[in-house]
Amino acid sequence: MLAPQSTAFLFPGQGSQTIGMGQSLAAASPAARKLYEQADDLLKFNFSALCWNGPEAELNDTHNTQPALYVCSLAALAALHEKLGDFAPAYMAGHSLGEATALVAAMALEFDDGLELVRERGRLMKKAGALSPGGMAAVLNLDASVLAEVCAEASAATGQRVQVAT
Repeated sequence: MLAPQSTAFLFPGQGSQTIGMGQSLAAASPAARKLYEQADDLLKFNFSALCWNGPEAELNDTHNTQPALYVCSLAALAALHEKLGDFAPAYMAGHSLGEATALVAAMALEFDDGLELVRERGRLMKKAGALSPGGMAAVLNLDASVLAEVCAEASAATGQRVQVAT
């Protein structure tokens, strides 16, 4: 049994999206389905179909990815509340975009306002990426000093800035 005082909900950031996310959840949970319908209405297009059927390139457009992850995460929470009642964990947190989701989950922000916020956040991030293109990679199991040397070598070889994000 979940104990609220020792439970935390952590919501994901961009990169966790996949075609079909939330579809079986919405089929099984009226509360989850309602959030997808609400998102469809607020965004004024069949947003749920994009999440469930793609195309992948359109879902992976940050302008769509961020609301998709936000809605899917909150739909999962709604389905959980459907089963457990108003279970309130001691902690809520999110990685990057997931911070907005955590605010809604903690009832510090309304769903509609949060959806508008993450949609605009995605639009602005897309615009920033177009104005200043770049990339990012996750590097696992490599000493930070070695990684810094690799970045310095890559910078020297390409003439581009390559650095460790901290």
